[in-house]
Amino acid sequence: MNTKDIRKMSVEDLNKKLKDLKEELFNLRFQNTINQLDNPHKIADVKKDIARVKTILNEKNA
Repeated sequence: MNTKDIRKMSVEDLNKKLKDLKEELFNLRFQNTINQLDNPHKIADVKKDIARVKTILNEKNA
């Protein structure tokens, strides 16, 4: 996910995206636990996307 794309989103869209990313992270962790995850690096990518969205949300709320 690109930072420029995130900055263009509205606050409502960012909150929805954050919720979706958290659900995806939960599912990836679950798949990793039962050894069905092909690419474990995907977990780190989703965590970074969550951090990006939270950062932009904090900037917009400040």
